[in-house]
Amino acid sequence: MSAAQDQLEIKFRLIDGTDIGPKSFSAATSVATLKENILAQWPKEKGNGPRTVKDVKLISAGRILENNRTVGECKSPLCDIPGGVTTMHVVVQPPAQEKEKKASDDMKQNKCLCVIL
Repeated sequence: MSAAQDQLEIKFRLIDGTDIGPKSFSAATSVATLKENILAQWPKEKGNGPRTVKDVKLISAGRILENNRTVGECKSPLCDIPGGVTTMHVVVQPPAQEKEKKASDDMKQNKCLCVIL
């Protein structure tokens, strides 16, 4: 396999339709490394940015990619098109503490009390 075939052009599509990239990655690059790259290149003007790698989910060809997998293991047959760019979708999960706080606030607001005299 030549070095050119070992490289994949990947761009990351954010939820608002904007892109990060495209950038060339080796097929041996881990998904966790891709997520670190996304964190480093996240647009500063966007307020909903991820704080850690755990906050980011990458989706390619309809599958959520696992951190311990490599790009080569996750690529779809469409990646074999010469000069093609693979688009991976980025989903940012809110931190767990915010979810739990919001859920507890919702429970407080939706309380119904009955008093029997």
